[in-house]
Amino acid sequence: MSNLQAFFAQNVDQTITIKQVISTRFKDEEGNPIPFEFQAISREREKEIRKSCTKKERDRKRGMKTIIDEDSFIDKFVAACTVFPNLKDSDLQKSYGVMGEVDLLKAMLLPGEFTEALLVAQEVNGYDKDMNDLVEEAKN
Repeated sequence: MSNLQAFFAQNVDQTITIKQVISTRFKDEEGNPIPFEFQAISREREKEIRKSCTKKERDRKRGMKTIIDEDSFIDKFVAACTVFPNLKDSDLQKSYGVMGEVDLLKAMLLPGEFTEALLVAQEVNGYDKDMNDLVEEAKN
């Protein structure tokens, strides 16, 4: 395979997934922590999430300005990347007394656990890589 062919759509790994224990509070039958599973989302999906968290607000000096609700974006981003447990499962949502993936994730996780989930969601989407690290990796 030539170097250029490595970039062809059919040769690119489309399903980047990371399994990680986010909390030791969720255990299997043997008492082992159950890992959550996170998957990368498309750039288009990220743009949809960002747009849903964006609003226009009037500013006295500049007229209209665009504001992104960062907390809402982060919540929706992490929920969109979480593939296990299935946050869309209605029985799971009912067990926590919530409706919707974002509300379920916030009800399930403690603040520190949510931060860990965010870090993994960022990693699976390539946000954990420093450009200098990528250059070094490419050299080797």
